[in-house]
Amino acid sequence: MKTINIADKHKLFDEAWTPKIVGDLNGSQVKLAKFRGEFAWHAHENEDEFFLVTKGTMRMRLRDGDQIVGSGEFIIVPRGVEHCPVAESDEVHVMMVEPASTVNTGDLDDARTLTDLERI
Repeated sequence: MKTINIADKHKLFDEAWTPKIVGDLNGSQVKLAKFRGEFAWHAHENEDEFFLVTKGTMRMRLRDGDQIVGSGEFIIVPRGVEHCPVAESDEVHVMMVEPASTVNTGDLDDARTLTDLERI
């Protein structure tokens, strides 16, 4: 058991849209990521997703209207809801909490799909 500094962990990597595992919690994983630009529209059939913005501003595009999430704010995307994260600032730092089974692109299989995440 040790304290984890979110900002220090974000300094350990530069690539965008590649979540890194920083902790485990009751069958879920705590992940950090950097967002730049726009991701892809996707949904997670069986998993809810928690996004906490720690730096910058993110737009969570949803089919029924976008939500702006600023630093210190979070949004929970319920399972089955199609969404598309977008970095509104140059770079957005995000902490996510989601079941360990969650694949970053959900029901979409494309070049950004990651199945073996790095632990930092």
